[in-house]
Amino acid sequence: MTQPVPATVPIEFWFEFGSNYSYLSLMRIEDLADAAGVHLLWRPFLLGPIFRELGWSSSPFVLQTAKGRYMWRDMERQAAKYGLPWRRPSAFPRVALLPMRVAVLGMEETWMGAFCRRMMRRNWVEDREIDSPDAVRAALAGLVPDPDVVIAAALQPDNKLRLRAHTEQASSRGIFGAPTFFVGEEMFWGNDRLEDAIACAAACRQASAI
Repeated sequence: MTQPVPATVPIEFWFEFGSNYSYLSLMRIEDLADAAGVHLLWRPFLLGPIFRELGWSSSPFVLQTAKGRYMWRDMERQAAKYGLPWRRPSAFPRVALLPMRVAVLGMEETWMGAFCRRMMRRNWVEDREIDSPDAVRAALAGLVPDPDVVIAAALQPDNKLRLRAHTEQASSRGIFGAPTFFVGEEMFWGNDRLEDAIACAAACRQASAI
């Protein structure tokens, strides 16, 4: 009798639309996870409260001039490396509360990946505002029957609390930036650790099959 193939441990993807390095990971992660046979769990959260807990009033790329200057050049290099379009936004970090509320509502939905990529492209390629019903409506167009129904659901008190709970969970698990990936309790931080996290999740199948 053929034994079932053990499933991989899923990869949790903790991200924020206002995070530049989250852009690089989000545009790639779904294809990479599919290719490796790894189940992807979307985990949107807000960076602002995390930064405030660390005593920062904004992104460290804003507060530290040298670090910010390095980051913008690094984004140019990394986007070119991955073949991703890129434009330095005129506003950074951009507020993304409404699209993040939609993202937390859509974590288990089939439209989640496409919606997130559209929001990221709007911010990091088109240099357009993302925290408005019009922006979210455009990103949902063609993905759901009625974008306004989704927006209304995202604005419900229970969904607002869901995003807050996600952010609190991120803090309790020791997340200090985005993107962050978890494979079980193993944490990987930064876009340059995406492939390592995928490989770790895929390796769990081999280990459990021995």
